[in-house]
Amino acid sequence: MLRNVAVLALDGVAAFELGVLCEVFGTDRTADGFPGYRFHLCTPDGLPVRTQSGFELIPQADLGPLADADLVAVPARAVDIGIPAPALTAMRGAYDRGAYLLSVCSGAFVLGEAGLLDGRECTTHWKWADELAARFPLARVRSNSLYVQDGRLITGAGTAAAIDACLHLVRREHGSAVATKLARRMVVPPHRDGGQAQYVEAPIPRTPEAPTLEPLLGWLLGHLDRTVTVDELAARAHMAPRTFARRFRAETGTTPHDWLTGQRVLLARQLLEETDLGVEAVAVRSGFGDAATLRHHFTRRVGATPHAYRSTFRHREVAPVG
Repeated sequence: MLRNVAVLALDGVAAFELGVLCEVFGTDRTADGFPGYRFHLCTPDGLPVRTQSGFELIPQADLGPLADADLVAVPARAVDIGIPAPALTAMRGAYDRGAYLLSVCSGAFVLGEAGLLDGRECTTHWKWADELAARFPLARVRSNSLYVQDGRLITGAGTAAAIDACLHLVRREHGSAVATKLARRMVVPPHRDGGQAQYVEAPIPRTPEAPTLEPLLGWLLGHLDRTVTVDELAARAHMAPRTFARRFRAETGTTPHDWLTGQRVLLARQLLEETDLGVEAVAVRSGFGDAATLRHHFTRRVGATPHAYRSTFRHREVAPVG
């Protein structure tokens, strides 16, 4: 049963993510029927730490509470600041004796430095996913997930995904009814559909650096609504189809079909955000032809349906469509 919670605040801690952990586990709601926790905000030496916002936090304890905590949580922090060795040792000790470890956003880097991500699935903010994978190559980074649980290790994605990760743990330990009641109290959804991909900045790109194919790729970006075949593209590039396919992969890193699908999804996102076109019209404009095909590829790449994506991201004032 989850009773003792220790939050490890390191120098450069992010105030919002820390606040989520305090809201979920450090606020006494037992009078309203919620579970209660013995909660400690800890720093490596028990001294104040400076937040990313510039103010200082006064902790309740040093690393002592990590020794018997049922949950050790690490909020986001700057990824380029060193971590005191005793803090990493305390985290490894907590995990070895059976505690949950939960990181939020870039807090995953702290788990990585402790050696706890090796061979495990994890996530972090989409902005840091590639760096996390590069710095800890044995970790299996799922960059599109809002949170990931691998055994007793829970990693949350960026910022507000801290709420998703915490509610997941509450749901697991105390049941769906308690998690849903807590979500209502916090005025947030009990569970969010989709993944991080729907939040990644994804403008329609400029033509990539592809010395041989750049004129063709530029033409394609301007004609994504057209149905084209590899043979037609090869002819436009003045190559045999097989030569064209090899050259395309060499210069873009993918196949013509996969590249086109990706660009069409990006265009569909833009149209869903910035226009009042119906989903069927968006499908035609972006080259998918019909809503079913758009829905299939969009959901696979973005992690949300076109309708759900528009509901979240559509601008209040849409652009006129000519």
